[in-house]
Amino acid sequence: MAKQFAGARIKRLRAQLGLSQVEMARRVNLSVSYLNQLENDQRPLTVTVLLKLTDTFDVEAGFFSGDSEARMIADLRSALADASALSGTGVFDDAVPVEIVARFPEVATHLIALTRRLTEVEARDDGTPLDGQMAYERVRDFFYARRNHIPELDAQAEILASRFTAVGADAEPEARTWLSDELGVRVEIVGHQTPWGDGRAGFSEIPRRRYDRERKVLEIPGSASPGRRYFQIGVQTAFLRHSDLIDRIVASEPGMDEQTRALARVGLAQYFAGALLLPYERFLAVARQERYDVELLAQQFGVGFETICHRLSTLQRTGSRGVPFLFLRTDRAGNISKRQSATAFHFSRAGGSCPLWVVHRAFESPNRVVRQVAEMPDGRRYLWIAKSVAGRTRGFGAPTPEFSVALGCAVEDADALVYADGLNLGSDARATPIGAGCRVCDRSDCVQRAFPQSGAVIEAPENSQGASPYATFVAGGRRLLA
Repeated sequence: MAKQFAGARIKRLRAQLGLSQVEMARRVNLSVSYLNQLENDQRPLTVTVLLKLTDTFDVEAGFFSGDSEARMIADLRSALADASALSGTGVFDDAVPVEIVARFPEVATHLIALTRRLTEVEARDDGTPLDGQMAYERVRDFFYARRNHIPELDAQAEILASRFTAVGADAEPEARTWLSDELGVRVEIVGHQTPWGDGRAGFSEIPRRRYDRERKVLEIPGSASPGRRYFQIGVQTAFLRHSDLIDRIVASEPGMDEQTRALARVGLAQYFAGALLLPYERFLAVARQERYDVELLAQQFGVGFETICHRLSTLQRTGSRGVPFLFLRTDRAGNISKRQSATAFHFSRAGGSCPLWVVHRAFESPNRVVRQVAEMPDGRRYLWIAKSVAGRTRGFGAPTPEFSVALGCAVEDADALVYADGLNLGSDARATPIGAGCRVCDRSDCVQRAFPQSGAVIEAPENSQGASPYATFVAGGRRLLA
């Protein structure tokens, strides 16, 4: 077994905790000289020391194995590929991003941001510069950086939920009464449609939630299920009771413009609502008992498949963590409209997702959970489940929203899931090779490749033909695609 060196990661953990070498060494019962050797990669990280670090400071073993850096490595690879394409210098060797992230994570962060700015094409209409991301993407990364767990809001939601005897959708009547008694807000269940407010003829479907500040009335459509009504009550409660807390959380992220802050506030209010609907400890206990069977959990709590998957991806409370999940929702065209991750899995920022991914197969088997053991180019393996879901029918001839909702975890954590039963998850097991998208994937033998890796030098041989109509290679001469 290869020796594992984790000096940069131990240094980073110590800096995050604000500890001196002396204090950290004392807490894990090591000599200062031994810790110094570990930090300078003069000694490998042993299993005994790894357990001391994870137990003492409540961090996952993956923090020291490099899992926590995989997303940054993938982002840096993508950024360097963009820069190479822009400058025509060819792709960097694969080892370069790994070394930069391991040794100089702050430099990697700045390189990624700088490259996004260099590759921007134009400014917004209001004159403010682009940073290569739209507002919703920055909000997505805001949650992504926090592993989709906001402890302050989770705690407040759990305190409120403890006042209700029921849990899940069954608590909706109690929540409605509480909203009226405590905040003076009356909930009105209104019809499916309402006349246009400007005097025009015809009807317009009412929004999922509409709050009248003057009348202190929260309107929710009658078509909403009890679980959806409870969720919207939670969203409005977050804005009315925890607005200052939401502002403080948003303010902790520098560089947000007005539009991004507004979207982040909505996202945080929705996070609170999900945590209220499915309170942390009670939900986690049932999830473990049912071995994370999403459909059974949906039945017990009176909510949908997607709601359960989303909540499962947030259970990363210090001292009481659930399985680190990835969650996403995609449409038939492959557009990912929701994505969150508590693992090292890297989602493509652009250029589409891998067609070999099980999330696309879910549309072929409506109302059935499909599963897949998938392997990323870096060798990490994941167990994925996916199911197609449809929104409410809006009448004959009108389109019905359809999505594939997926949940995944590292195979090392998969034994806790009922979906692992009957699967060979060992190192000898076959896994479907997938990637984060052709733009950043360097698989050399993929028959589904749509276009070369970004920034790669392309050959177009006349006397041979492989799986693709071209062959590509990096600047160092290493062939990527034959």
